[in-house]
Amino acid sequence: MIDEVRLLELMADLESASVERTKSVSDIAKFSEAVCAFANDLVNSKSPGFLLVGVDDKSGRACGLKVTDQLLQILAGLGTDGNILPAPAITTYKIALTDGSGEVAVVEVKPSDLPPVRYKGLVRIRRGPRKGIANESEERLLAERRVAGALTFDATPCAGSTIADLALDLFTVTYRPIAIDAEVILGSSLEVSQHEHNSVLQ
Repeated sequence: MIDEVRLLELMADLESASVERTKSVSDIAKFSEAVCAFANDLVNSKSPGFLLVGVDDKSGRACGLKVTDQLLQILAGLGTDGNILPAPAITTYKIALTDGSGEVAVVEVKPSDLPPVRYKGLVRIRRGPRKGIANESEERLLAERRVAGALTFDATPCAGSTIADLALDLFTVTYRPIAIDAEVILGSSLEVSQHEHNSVLQ
């Protein structure tokens, strides 16, 4: 969640690739395209994107909007209405500007771990400050990122585990005789715990 100072910076940065501004409070398609594009994070910034509702796109100024609960519910529903898949992780909130120029509804979109993300079947992306539809090469790039991040269970580290959590009998009786030549085992001066540690590191 951002504060007012950060919001004003985002409003003023008219060329930012991570910000979409709009005065409209009812253009669901525009909102959804922006959310989809931020979730895809084509440039792999690993930073959230922001949809700012109640801000003029040309001037970057607030347009005097009064953010209602209904509007926030509509914006929050962008991630769960089934039109954007896989469903993006979004946070929705409002910020009232202290200068009295209005309120801004903020939709903060996290980059997806499972790109490409599609809105009604199309992969939406951002090329700089402009939205678009991914071409074949861009879609393949997103798909490769998804594969790279999808580790199999045996390649996923077990955070917090120690050597004491390993099953010694399973290692010495089942795994080690198959994985390591018998002569190597006999000629090694390492203890079982050291073998295990090396195996874990590999």
